[in-house]
Amino acid sequence: MDQKLTFPFQLIDGLKTTGIPIDEIKVLAKTGWTTGDLLKGIQSAKPKPDYDLVTLLTGVNNQYRGYAIEEYNAELQILINQSIKLAKGNPKHVIVISIPDYGVTPFGMEMAKKIDSDLRLFNQINKELAHKNGLHWVDVFEISKLASIKTELICNDKLHPSAEMYSLWVDAILPVSKSILEAEK
Repeated sequence: MDQKLTFPFQLIDGLKTTGIPIDEIKVLAKTGWTTGDLLKGIQSAKPKPDYDLVTLLTGVNNQYRGYAIEEYNAELQILINQSIKLAKGNPKHVIVISIPDYGVTPFGMEMAKKIDSDLRLFNQINKELAHKNGLHWVDVFEISKLASIKTELICNDKLHPSAEMYSLWVDAILPVSKSILEAEK
């Protein structure tokens, strides 16, 4: 899929259409990364701590690879700390996004119950850590479940979200993002 169709770029387009100017977008994560990979990626990229908005969506590959939930919890807290630093030290400028349910995709259907159960635990952790650290939290897990009845919400690879799915996520993320950026004015 064209990167411009993913949720970060659709979010930027949505913000621009509401009149919020956006100078730059930087996506540090890569498809297939775990929380540990993202930590290394941030360390390697050395981004400057001057972002007005930071979104954090990570963990699905931790679950997929069978990594311990305790590892996710510990590494997510480090990522949250780094996200706050990148957002000029302001936790209110960070949005943690829940992990979508890939168990509703053709790829994940055989393990749907386990995936659902595992991801609910992972999402409970990311929600609790977001709130504990004063961050925003947006749920796309429930939105992702629509793919079980709307096949157009999944890419041709039978796993990843389609542009249409990302658009639904943006519908949930945009109001929070807009309020964060408007509060800066």
